[in-house]
Amino acid sequence: MSDAEHPSRRRWALQMQQPLPSSTVFDRIAFLVGTVAAVWLAAIISIEGVRSPWALLLFIPVWAIMAYLVLPRLHRLLSDLYVPDYFFGRTRTGDGLLGDPVNLGVDGTAAQLDDVMTRAGWHRADEITAASTWGIIVSTLTRRSYATAPVSPLMLFGRRHDVAYQQEVAGNPKQRHHVRFWHCPPGWLLPGGAKADWLGAGTYDTDVGLSLFTLQVTHRIDENTDVERDFVVQSAREADPAVRVRDLRDFTTGYHSRNGGGDRFITDGHLPIIDVTGVRTAPHEETEGSDDEFGADPAADRPGEGHGESLRATAERSMRRAPLSTFFAACVAVLGALSDILGLTLGAAADPGVQSVFVSAPPEVVAVMLGVLGFGVLIAVAQLVVVWFVLRRGRRSRAILMVLLTIGVLSTAIDYLDGTATLGLNGTLLSASLQCLALLALSSESAGAWARRRSQPARD
Repeated sequence: MSDAEHPSRRRWALQMQQPLPSSTVFDRIAFLVGTVAAVWLAAIISIEGVRSPWALLLFIPVWAIMAYLVLPRLHRLLSDLYVPDYFFGRTRTGDGLLGDPVNLGVDGTAAQLDDVMTRAGWHRADEITAASTWGIIVSTLTRRSYATAPVSPLMLFGRRHDVAYQQEVAGNPKQRHHVRFWHCPPGWLLPGGAKADWLGAGTYDTDVGLSLFTLQVTHRIDENTDVERDFVVQSAREADPAVRVRDLRDFTTGYHSRNGGGDRFITDGHLPIIDVTGVRTAPHEETEGSDDEFGADPAADRPGEGHGESLRATAERSMRRAPLSTFFAACVAVLGALSDILGLTLGAAADPGVQSVFVSAPPEVVAVMLGVLGFGVLIAVAQLVVVWFVLRRGRRSRAILMVLLTIGVLSTAIDYLDGTATLGLNGTLLSASLQCLALLALSSESAGAWARRRSQPARD
């Protein structure tokens, strides 16, 4: 059929070809500044490590900057150039690398999919937040069960997965079955003209290790992804007799490759479509599947809901749901602001030179010094206020904080180049590193998507 017979498909294809939104361009410029600063700081830390007996300890921050800041950003910039922007049966990582293969499809609503997966013994994975990240670290180190542990985000159709399910193996968080699902755009067809409501990527985690491409700590997957695909299909069929399966044979050519973590995998190229349209769910659950059904806040979509809730409670709820990147950037910004306030006040009070100026200098000079100190404290307090609104999902506040962090990093770089500041194993290097980390975290896709969601608890 022609595109004229599928207006929704044509609109979606044209939408994908539109120029990038200004907010996305702003985020990319910010993370480019942060990437350059991260490389610069890693080089300085490496040089200082050679000169210092603490070289082995300095390996940790160098590894962290390279693994979580420099290499992912480098991969993202390069992959935007050489990875094609159309569907060919592979997901992408948040860093732009090719991820796990798409090896499943689903016909049915979100409620039907969730009902079948839940009855089949699957648990919906938690979102990646500060609390869930700490939880999976603790569970991995102590070998305690974490049945709803978060999974790393993978991208398809230009967005992260809508929902993920998992099953632990013998209560070991290192080993688990897991599958991610994406809701297909309206009117979108698979190669060859077939239709599916959802696409999925199922893999089996075997252990925890370092990524071959980014050196990050991540789960390693089993090589034969077809076995995990068939396991997901079989568990769904056993959960409800109404589930049917149709198989798209030779959906892609059978191949072997590596995912974003560097793990090898093989697949025969078949795509089973799990049909859950015949599954009966509770009446209040019968809603059409969409991108927003999983993880949405029902109360946030009702204007009158929670109108009398206190500002503190609203902010605390938003903070709990903030992605780890936003939460980390906010913590760094708060520490920086508090450090500035203490440095300006206590530092001035303890400095003999400043004390002598206050005692012997003319009143005009004292007034100027007090004005400078007061202005510095005011800027720090303003930064704390901006952080407050960022945690309440303020879009403009996030942009303002990114500008402040960029100014801080550039100011340190200028002072270093003209000899005003010395970057060694001192507070200046620590402050610049934290500002760089916060800027990269705040300019990430997860932080940007969270701030741009329509259902916002508060606007600034």
